[in-house]
Amino acid sequence: MTTEAASRSGPETSESGAALTAWLASLVHNHDYGSLADLRRPRVRKEPHYRAIWYSPTEGQREVYEQVAFLFAVYHQGRPKPSFGYGSLGEAARRIGGGAGRGPDDPGAARLVDRIVSSRRIPWRHLQHAVTRLRTCDQPPPSWARLADDLSRWHDRKPRVSDEWAMAFHMPPPRPAAARPAGASRTSTADTSEKGTTT
Repeated sequence: MTTEAASRSGPETSESGAALTAWLASLVHNHDYGSLADLRRPRVRKEPHYRAIWYSPTEGQREVYEQVAFLFAVYHQGRPKPSFGYGSLGEAARRIGGGAGRGPDDPGAARLVDRIVSSRRIPWRHLQHAVTRLRTCDQPPPSWARLADDLSRWHDRKPRVSDEWAMAFHMPPPRPAAARPAGASRTSTADTSEKGTTT
């Protein structure tokens, strides 16, 4: 079930999403704080907004690219080094929290993810809250390139991005194969299925 969600990370991202991320990272690397500040003011479009839109491969994705640039700028406010992030937003939300717990063990993070994944429209305000929480917790953001790709297909019926994010958030990460004794799970599975067929 997690195969598609897992396979959409890193190198699987689109060229346009990767190009947007590289440009945004260059703003941080070059200490272009003016452009980053402009991106954090979405109501007044300036040159950096149009530059972000320029990276969108289709007219329908313009808002997504502009808003991902806004979220990037929010996360990087006051940060000297760019963070490219990793994983989906659902995986990143597992990093939200503190001493009492993170991800599903943090009630605020769980409520936030529930609001995000239950939204029919792209929930920009809640996404901003998630990015701000990650910044406050000093945790890595989601992959910005993947975020652009995921949000570009938010309205696709199959597979649903919101479902992928919810599964990534609520389901524990897979345990490494070396963590269990060799053959242990195979034996117990075989025993259970044999009993199931005879009853």
